[in-house]
Order: sequence, then structure tokens, then C-alpha cells
Amino acid sequence: MKEKVEALLKDVLDELNLFVSDVYYSEEEGVRSLNIELDSDDVIDVERITEATKIINPIMDQAELTKDIDVLDIHSKEKGENNE
Repeated sequence: MKEKVEALLKDVLDELNLFVSDVYYSEEEGVRSLNIELDSDDVIDVERITEATKIINPIMDQAELTKDIDVLDIHSKEKGENNE
């Protein structure tokens, strides 16, 4: 799935200086989510995630990759989680 999402989003994310770090499914309390984790060599603030989300949502819908999920969660990679 990650390769498919990367291929779909590469050109638009390149323009925002972002890339797909990970793609995974999760489920919590019966809510199925498709998670797209973004990363960058620069700081990713809420404004960049919001801009990316507005671009990514219609692409994912058109590719029909969101038809079996309840939530499309687009977020930035957390820095420092593997330290120590």
C-alpha cells in the first residue's frame, strides 16, 4: 500500500517539500483509519499538514483507496521517537 500511495502523491508532495514516511491501517473502537505519515527535511507545521491534506484527500478518493475506511488520517512523523 505504501508504494501505491507514494506513487500517487509523489509529484504533489514534492512541490510542498514533503514525502510519505509511512502508510498503515489502524482500528480503534471500531473506527478504521488509513494513516499517511508525512516527513520533510524542514519543519512541518500545522499549516503544511492542512495544505497537504486538502491536496491528498481528493487524490485518495479518486483512486478509491478510502472506500473501505472511516477516517483518512494525514499527519507528520514524530521526531525523536527512536532516540536512546
